[in-house]
Amino acid sequence: MGNLTFFTEFFLVDISSSRELQIFQGLLFLLIYLGAMAGNILTITAIVTDPHLHSPMYYFISNLSFIDLCCISVSVPKLIVNSLTDSKSISLKECAAQIFLYILFASIELALLVVMSYDRYVAICHPLYYGLTITPRLCIQATGGSWGSGLVYSTIHTSNLFRLPFTRSNVINQYLCDIPQIMRISSSYVQFSESVILAISACIVLVFISFLVMSYSNIFSTVLKIHSVEARNKSLSTCTPQLVILLLFIISGMIAVLGPIANEASLKNLLTAIFYIMVPPFMNPIIYSLRNKEINTAIGRMFKRCFKFPSRHFLE
Repeated sequence: MGNLTFFTEFFLVDISSSRELQIFQGLLFLLIYLGAMAGNILTITAIVTDPHLHSPMYYFISNLSFIDLCCISVSVPKLIVNSLTDSKSISLKECAAQIFLYILFASIELALLVVMSYDRYVAICHPLYYGLTITPRLCIQATGGSWGSGLVYSTIHTSNLFRLPFTRSNVINQYLCDIPQIMRISSSYVQFSESVILAISACIVLVFISFLVMSYSNIFSTVLKIHSVEARNKSLSTCTPQLVILLLFIISGMIAVLGPIANEASLKNLLTAIFYIMVPPFMNPIIYSLRNKEINTAIGRMFKRCFKFPSRHFLE
């Protein structure tokens, strides 16, 4: 044990040694980050300030937007700073915090997507019981349960990954801290126990996915039986964005967890990291804005109020 080196700092990789390309990479990350922040903040503000959107479905959408804000803020600011300052280091505590927070927000988002699918299932398949089933109390309990389960799940993962010192290497062949890379440089004991936890997690995720498939199968079978074209389109407009976001979340999660462990820096690694870290939080508000007329209308009313007040003040 006396001859072992205990690492307290890790080194991330860069796609290129060219400073111009690193700066371009940092500015690209900054642009995506600002776009995701603006879109999600706009969605949350429109839902909170518009009384027409104070319903369970939009309550969950605003929570999802908040989770997206948190998720993209876990590692992207560090990526931007590292790219612009030509820094590659990240401390052990920062790496553990990235792992903990990313797992936390990802698990909360999955739980919220399951709850949102149930909300749409009751609204479309059993509309007469919607007000009795999806109550404000149930919404708060579902949100609290999502946060509580996410905290427990993230704590188990992170405490297991960082329970033993790192002695093999301190080089992470990725642009941020992620589970496959931490497992690669962990001890064999940690690798075994983490593999067991991941296997159990995969079973839980499969149960969630099965529930989601059943919910949306019932939803679409009910929608197709609706004779009114207008009512059918309205039903589809409320559940299609959630289904698209769900598919985007599942695909990005599979890429993050099941993708090959990188042994060197490459453009493929960079694109993979961008896809599962930045694309879902950036695309989610765009998907809702394009497919949801109520949110579009609320955003329009919000901008009208913002531009109306200065003009009145000026005339006075």
